[in-house]
Amino acid sequence: MQTVNQTATKVLTETVTAIPHRRVGILGGTFNPPHLGHLIMAQQVGDQLGLDEVRFMPDAQPPHVDEKKTIAIEDRANMVQEAIVDNPLFRLETAEITRGGKSYTYETMKLLKAQHPDTQYYFIIGGDMVDYLHTWYHIDDLVKLVTFVGIKRTGYPTTSQYPVIWVDAPLIDISSTQIRQKISHGHSVRYLVPETVAAYIKEHHLYEQND
Repeated sequence: MQTVNQTATKVLTETVTAIPHRRVGILGGTFNPPHLGHLIMAQQVGDQLGLDEVRFMPDAQPPHVDEKKTIAIEDRANMVQEAIVDNPLFRLETAEITRGGKSYTYETMKLLKAQHPDTQYYFIIGGDMVDYLHTWYHIDDLVKLVTFVGIKRTGYPTTSQYPVIWVDAPLIDISSTQIRQKISHGHSVRYLVPETVAAYIKEHHLYEQND
């Protein structure tokens, strides 16, 4: 009787590892000027959500801000760059500067998503702004492009009709308005803005006139 030796055939299966989507936070604002509160907020969101990077996106022409009280976009972008230069998690996003005109988040994110369809965007806002999402331009379309991240604020609910990821972050009571007023009155803004930003403001004589 003939014995048939069966040889087990090893099939090599190539495992294709999918490239993970980049997870990018977006912190928009006038940054007039950028301050330590912005940096702390961005760092906390980046750490807690495990983001690949957090981008600071200055508004070219904010639709809700008095243009007379907003300095040139070039100065605001330069100050952001000075503020984030030593943090590898942070970068400057110039999409709204390049696009120009009024800065509507929906239009900007639609552009970024078209350029980088595999990137997951997380749009960071203060918890006090979540209640106003229903007033945002094309909000129902915007929520399909980004995931909103709300920074918890005392006295504000952590609920919304829109999907929001809530993040705890230290409450730093600093505002750009407060900083501008201090500078215009000749007061120090040390420990309110990064030293590099303070140096830029001084060198370019920004905010020295009273409103």
